[in-house]
Amino acid sequence: MSAAVRLRDTESGDLPELFRIQLDPEGNRMAAVIPRDEPTFFAHWAKILGDRRVVAKTIVVDGVLVGSISCFQREGKDFVGYWIAKDQWGKGIASRALVLLLEEVTIRPLHARVAKENAASLRVLERSGFEITGYRISPPDGRLLECEEAMLVLR
Repeated sequence: MSAAVRLRDTESGDLPELFRIQLDPEGNRMAAVIPRDEPTFFAHWAKILGDRRVVAKTIVVDGVLVGSISCFQREGKDFVGYWIAKDQWGKGIASRALVLLLEEVTIRPLHARVAKENAASLRVLERSGFEITGYRISPPDGRLLECEEAMLVLR
């Protein structure tokens, strides 16, 4: 990958573009989620930006916002998650962004959950040292679709 990937703190001005990115039907299918509507999306991000425990970064490539990556708490564990604009897939951006985040966030263990069908995201995580610890069927919850998820950990 020749493009310059960098992370910066997510700002409220990033949210309109991040909202647009999360509407992509194929991205939602790969992540096994239902996209948030605009009010719900902005309310969700207001909570994220107001929570000092969350590390929320915007991914920028050659000066252009292309996604987000974060570290957050869920179920009493530290998790990582990311979302890349579809037109940027296959360029190594998620892999590079994860490396950059892991340089900044040194919490271990660090967990991830990925739809088993999302082979590209599984590869990104495994290349960064995450190991699959098992699989589970996640029930639908209004945001997440029922799917088989891979559970991963970075020790």
